Amino acid sequence: MAISTIDESQRKAARVVGWAYLLAIPPAVFAEVAAAAPNIMAHERLFRLGTASNLGVFALDVVLITALYVVLKPVNRNLALLAAFWGLIETAILVVATLGDLEALRILSGADYLRAFEADRLQALARLSMGAHSSAYRVGLVFAGLRSTMFCYLWFRSNFIPKPLAAWGVFSSLLLATCTYVFIIFPELAKIVTVGYYGGPIFIFELTMGFWLLFKELRQSRSPQKGGLESRPGGSAS
Repeated sequence: MAISTIDESQRKAARVVGWAYLLAIPPAVFAEVAAAAPNIMAHERLFRLGTASNLGVFALDVVLITALYVVLKPVNRNLALLAAFWGLIETAILVVATLGDLEALRILSGADYLRAFEADRLQALARLSMGAHSSAYRVGLVFAGLRSTMFCYLWFRSNFIPKPLAAWGVFSSLLLATCTYVFIIFPELAKIVTVGYYGGPIFIFELTMGFWLLFKELRQSRSPQKGGLESRPGGSAS
């Protein structure tokens, strides 16, 4: 068994990952509550605060993805890079989806140039904009699940964290990716399978990981010298 040394940059990056997981939870929850407001214009400020909160979460996602790459690059550089790219695609899609929220507000703003359209037509356009946001968000979650699955697989291989925790991460991430992908093909299933079923497990994983990485040290990684693709310190596969 070869034991790869965990350097200080990995330890610092692991703490960044822990903070990123925990700091992203409150604004993400607030954004969901704000988006559930029954009347957008009656709660315009709340809706705008929710949109701004989402942008903060997406900025934290980039920090999270970068820190995860730093921690897990020595396990397998190519897979860590793939996960990072999936994560950046996810974040880009979600940022673009957020533009749909701002577009809906503009349509319902009551500006003079909008008087050329009937009220019911404006309502329909706003609904179309919000529907586009929902569809794009679902696509983003597919890539979020793929990114998380790959990083969790690397956690599992690394032995940096307990294997049961890493295995739970793989399961919950695959569940998220699979469900959101299936919903694209069979949208009617989204009305039956609520977000608690496919989003709850990964929420528990990220919350647990956040506290674990802040209060526990990374374990030494043990990697077999023979069999399979193993990554040496520095990222090249043997």
